[in-house]
Amino acid sequence: MSQAPTPPAAPAATDRHPVDQPLPPARLGLLGLQHVLVMYTGCVTVPLVFGAAVDLDTATIGLLINADLLVAGLITLLQSLGIGRILGVRLPVVAGATFAAVTPMILIAGEYGLPAVYGSMIAAGIFGLLIAVPFARAVRFFPPLVSGTVITVIGLSLIGVAAGLIAGPDPAAEDYARPSHLALAGGIVLLIVLTGRFARGLLAQLGVLIGLVGGTLAALPMGLTDFSSVGGAAWIGVASPFHFGAPQFPVAAVVSLCVVMLVIFTESTADMLAVGEMTGRPLTSRDLARGLAADGMSGILGGVMNGFLDTVFAQNVGLVGMTKVRSRYVAAVAGGVLILLGLVPKLGEVVASLPGPVIGGAGLVMFATVTAVGVNTLRKVPFEGTHNMLIVAVSIGVGMLPVVAPTIYHAFPTWFQIIAGSAITSATIAAFLLNLLFNHTGRRGGSPAPEAGSETGPETNTGPGAGPGAGPAAGSGANPVGEPAG
Repeated sequence: MSQAPTPPAAPAATDRHPVDQPLPPARLGLLGLQHVLVMYTGCVTVPLVFGAAVDLDTATIGLLINADLLVAGLITLLQSLGIGRILGVRLPVVAGATFAAVTPMILIAGEYGLPAVYGSMIAAGIFGLLIAVPFARAVRFFPPLVSGTVITVIGLSLIGVAAGLIAGPDPAAEDYARPSHLALAGGIVLLIVLTGRFARGLLAQLGVLIGLVGGTLAALPMGLTDFSSVGGAAWIGVASPFHFGAPQFPVAAVVSLCVVMLVIFTESTADMLAVGEMTGRPLTSRDLARGLAADGMSGILGGVMNGFLDTVFAQNVGLVGMTKVRSRYVAAVAGGVLILLGLVPKLGEVVASLPGPVIGGAGLVMFATVTAVGVNTLRKVPFEGTHNMLIVAVSIGVGMLPVVAPTIYHAFPTWFQIIAGSAITSATIAAFLLNLLFNHTGRRGGSPAPEAGSETGPETNTGPGAGPGAGPAAGSGANPVGEPAG
């Protein structure tokens, strides 16, 4: 008697790559919320600093915070879930507002107004979509030598912004740099340091958030807090598109934010390559291009919805390394939580009401951390027998000129002031061009060729608060993505 054929067994769930495996709902929700807690402070600090620097009222800053969280959530969903072969790296990455755009945006707002800020952001987003594929294939032109220098300058250029928040915007004011304000900011820094030293686990990663909460409580008896506007804010709402008017596109402003988009691509490239290595899913140049295109979309969405340019957050990359949880659906849940937070105007109003010294104290630590991350990235750059020390020195010098002497370019045309007056833009241009000159052109006189580590390979950590394991070591001369660049 013949035996009936056995039907083929259904593929086991374990056959799916861990990146594509969903988790039980309770665990999925908890891990997604943890990702939000780790990146939340860094994300909302950008609209807080920008809003204070351009003298916006509390209600408008609250609007920026909600728009910021909404766009970050949408981009995080794009990155984790993807759209066909067009957008999204499909890895457990979380997107958020980048500090790299803060200084250029402040300069553009001061010269042309807020409609130009958001028009330039839209143009930069379109630029990002157009160059995502070429950039993914030419990533070797943005090695740790370039990215480390730029990230260092980003942090250094923002420390002055933190000082202005602590001391006040007007040196002639009676309460400028009041000792009590300096003491409050110093106490917040101390609280963050103590949390980092003695706390463990997730609590240790929330040092900045703890500092903000503790500083706000300390500011209550000092009369520095004013939450009167919170009561009038709605519980649910979405900011209208183009809140500040029809977008404008001054050429200098557009060029400046397009350069910032290159900086963002450099940051995100390193972080996406790092997550690809951690999760056991090496990226091809096509994967990388889809992820970079999602960053470009943040410019378009941010420009329309009054948000900000986004990048992959390095602290969440570090969290993936610590937890070993590789499912991209965890990041998707984090994106959903960010969207929900962005739809609650009352929450944005609460955050926007934090006193300047409190924001400045926490911001001082975060901005200095960005600088430290840049220095850490430069550690893997070979300096012996190369011209790399000269490249770093000249790039930092050019970048810091407008920071230490803000009026140095006052005699130049406005368009030049917007581009060269941004530390980040000028440092990026200088580092990129000098790297091309010394490391990618023919050499004369027997000058030594740079070692492979200065030419390619993703940097380790590229954002504030990055945790351990936030990136692979610098690569050798091979293309860092999983297929030929051509």
